[in-house]
Amino acid sequence: MSQLNLRRKLAILSDAAKYDASCASSGATKRGSSDGRGVGSTDGSAICHAYAPDGRCISLLKILLTNYCVYDCAYCVNRVSSNQPRARFTAEEVVDLTLGFYKRNYIEGLFLSSGIIRDEDYTLGEMVHVARLLREAHDFRGYIHLKLIPNAAAELVLAAGLYADRVSINVELPGEASLKRLAPEKDAGAIRKAMGGVRLKIDERAQARSRRAALPPAYAPAGQSTQIVVGADAASDGEILGQSERLYGAYGLRRVYYSAFSPIPDAASRLPTQSPPLWREHRLYQADWLMRFYGFERAEIVADGENLALDVDPKTAWALAHRDRFPVDVNTADREALLRTPGLGVKSADRILAMRRLTRLTLADVGRIARGLKTVRPFIVAADWSPGALIDRSDLRGAVVDRQLTLF
Repeated sequence: MSQLNLRRKLAILSDAAKYDASCASSGATKRGSSDGRGVGSTDGSAICHAYAPDGRCISLLKILLTNYCVYDCAYCVNRVSSNQPRARFTAEEVVDLTLGFYKRNYIEGLFLSSGIIRDEDYTLGEMVHVARLLREAHDFRGYIHLKLIPNAAAELVLAAGLYADRVSINVELPGEASLKRLAPEKDAGAIRKAMGGVRLKIDERAQARSRRAALPPAYAPAGQSTQIVVGADAASDGEILGQSERLYGAYGLRRVYYSAFSPIPDAASRLPTQSPPLWREHRLYQADWLMRFYGFERAEIVADGENLALDVDPKTAWALAHRDRFPVDVNTADREALLRTPGLGVKSADRILAMRRLTRLTLADVGRIARGLKTVRPFIVAADWSPGALIDRSDLRGAVVDRQLTLF
């Protein structure tokens, strides 16, 4: 095959992979080798054109094995009825591309997904073959994320987790009714079963470690993730976040990703003609963060049939709706109260707790700790600051939303 054809494949199959957002590698640790060598043995984790937990922007080769699919999911540009250019990599081509890009320092790993070729077993088998070649034939120790396929054989799912750092299975839509209507070949029960199987394998190692027993081989050490498409159906933000809350609890997911629906060529009439506001996707991520790191229950953030406010972030919206809990005294409040204060994050709350052991904090001290002093000021008391009646003002929300900070 000519290099020109390979480039054309790469253009088609990298573009087709852009709709899958669940490709972060946060939480992964590098695979060691006895001699400290091996292709991809570098420091740090790998994420596709995103930011690592330490703030570094790092990259990941993100492609499909093929964009042909026997499924006919209405919201997917790669569905069988779509009139799109088709392409397919061989396993060897994916391996060569990964190693070539890595050695040029373009990437730190691979995110590999695929449309369904022939059937689920054949497709996942080809993806596992790619990972096996990288790990065993080329001693590749960079990051690998594989997209699992529900209904594939259990031994293939097992092999995928042994070779990959992270695996993911997209639930796609928040409700089973929408999944049946828009993706009739997909089975919500099969998706849950596959997720449960992955969690069991991950938990086996954790339980063995706690018992100080012989450890089984590492299985998807960076955990599993999923993606929910936002705006392809009528599901509210409350329903979407309710699904996320259940997924986190039942399957121990590391991350739920939210992807705003994008209108596709030759779309079915039952799909929206416009994308939802990107702010909606952003607010869902903020609310998800509150559930995972700030101690919020989903019901505190948004009710089942309601959507998040677009004009203000969900923590500030909660604070404005619970003004009786404010202002909080940064010199006496517990960690939970600090975490629920607009403008204070996890790191800033912990720094406040550490610093106030040594001194009474002033507003200037808080300003040196928090990123947004103008946001936090109406909601706190410090050694030299009190907002007085500001918290009760009827125009406080407007001031927060419009940044009319002279009120503060």
